Amino acid sequence: MKAGKIRPMRIGPWTLPNNVLVAPMAGVTDRPFRQLCKRLGAGHAVSEMAASNPRLWDSVKTSRRLNHDGEIAPVAVQIAGADPAMMAEAAAFNAARGARIIDINMGCPVKKVCNLASGSALLRDEDLVARILDAVVAACAPLGVPVTLKTRTGWDREHRNALRVARRAQEAGIAALALHGRTRADLYTGTAEYDTIRAVKAELSIPVIANGDIDSPQKARRVLDYTGADAVMIGRAAQGRPWIFREIDHYLRTGDTLAPPSLEEMRDLLLEHLDDHYRFYGEHTGVRSARKHIGWYIDGLPGADAFRDRMNLIDSTRDQWRAVSEWFDELMRGGPASTATVAQPLLAA
Repeated sequence: MKAGKIRPMRIGPWTLPNNVLVAPMAGVTDRPFRQLCKRLGAGHAVSEMAASNPRLWDSVKTSRRLNHDGEIAPVAVQIAGADPAMMAEAAAFNAARGARIIDINMGCPVKKVCNLASGSALLRDEDLVARILDAVVAACAPLGVPVTLKTRTGWDREHRNALRVARRAQEAGIAALALHGRTRADLYTGTAEYDTIRAVKAELSIPVIANGDIDSPQKARRVLDYTGADAVMIGRAAQGRPWIFREIDHYLRTGDTLAPPSLEEMRDLLLEHLDDHYRFYGEHTGVRSARKHIGWYIDGLPGADAFRDRMNLIDSTRDQWRAVSEWFDELMRGGPASTATVAQPLLAA
């Protein structure tokens, strides 16, 4: 397939290396995961959402989310909340801690966020949306920090207001808009639609990023062609598959499909990820929070279910790391399956 023309994307003063971005995901896009995705071809990554409430800034969870040591520039931090003044304060606070791009969360659909009238719940109150946008941009402009917005198509399918919100965002000075092709009521069910993204892109002059159900290089190409979006944002499809960014980037640039990673490369990437993950979280939290990542990496491989059950019984990082290494070594020796038999499912993962 012939490669389409991809324009370099800018967010304020930053020109991104490519147009394939990591979606911010709570409990997933921590610093170790973002760093790995960037190294494997992601052009940009936004942090997990950080609370705008100052009383939470000293908590262990928030402190980890605000740790950007050694992160590849530009550091982008997502903030969530429903109070314009508090959101502005949080933006300035994170800029002082090293954030070079601030992202506003108006897309998270989970109850614990929406019950606080933040995330995608804000879409029910367009006046409040406007006040938050104005306040955060005003706080960041003197610092030279651009502001981006992540949102959904509306509160529910009868109230899709993404186009009005997008116009207001551009008027407020938002530098780029990421739009998930679902409403809040859809959560993550059903199929993402791209008509709304296409309509928003046709109206705006700022970059628009398409998000939702983009899980292959070919799907990324189709979504870009249909919507006219400036970039794609990958979320759940990157869980356990961080190499998807290089696959999509390569396909968009050349029209050629990269070969899937070998078992040896998968093992090495996972072990590298675990090393960084353990250093970041420490022994107690590290071994437990790594289990979901391990499960995602091995999903679909022979013997994965039984090995996942074993993982839940291991409570030391040293034993967990060694078990992963030995399990992959056994696969490569032709134990549960040969390299040839497991390579094909990865193409369609």
